[in-house]
Amino acid sequence: MIELDNITRSFGTLQVLKGISLNVDRGEIISITGPSGAGKTTLLQIMGSLDKPNGGHVLYDGQDITHMGEKELSAFRNRHIGFVFQFHQLLPEFTALENITIPMLIGGDSMRQATSRAKELLELLGLADRSDHKPSELSGGEKQRIAVARALANRPDVILADEPSGSLDTKNKEELHKLFFNLREQLGQTFVIVTHDEYLAATTDRTIHLLDGAIAK
Repeated sequence: MIELDNITRSFGTLQVLKGISLNVDRGEIISITGPSGAGKTTLLQIMGSLDKPNGGHVLYDGQDITHMGEKELSAFRNRHIGFVFQFHQLLPEFTALENITIPMLIGGDSMRQATSRAKELLELLGLADRSDHKPSELSGGEKQRIAVARALANRPDVILADEPSGSLDTKNKEELHKLFFNLREQLGQTFVIVTHDEYLAATTDRTIHLLDGAIAK
């Protein structure tokens, strides 16, 4: 489904990625691990079209997105890619339900459609009773589950997660990890997860270990 072909990325004289080639199949849960500075987040951002490589190609179902213009790329990202970040990045002035509707409204759905889908996701994630709560009224685990619901809003091809459980305690971390696998079972969802969590990495279908900007053999 996703193909990275010989991806390189430099910042000034520092070469962060050194020819990364990687395929992700639909329905896979893949972890990307490695020491700080190995290029994990940079690789995830390029896969998610948030950054562009200096060389190589990123393809989704054979469609090369590498040289798309910003407007086209933004629309593609909205419809095909969901993101989950370490600190959830929910908008504090909006309720849980409103936060989930935002990607759909940006994508052109009506308020009625977006609200209906958001309620479905809140129900699926066991958070229907928290729909009218703002982020400040939610626990860390609840906020991250809302972030997952937001990522799922437009039924993306893949969810890219950058240290999604890094700020959670052990109980909420375990619940979030179980959620990823449940969503794969229920929705066929694909995940690519950057993580330092060895337990999570060990449970994924594949682990890609980066070292000094290259995939360790």
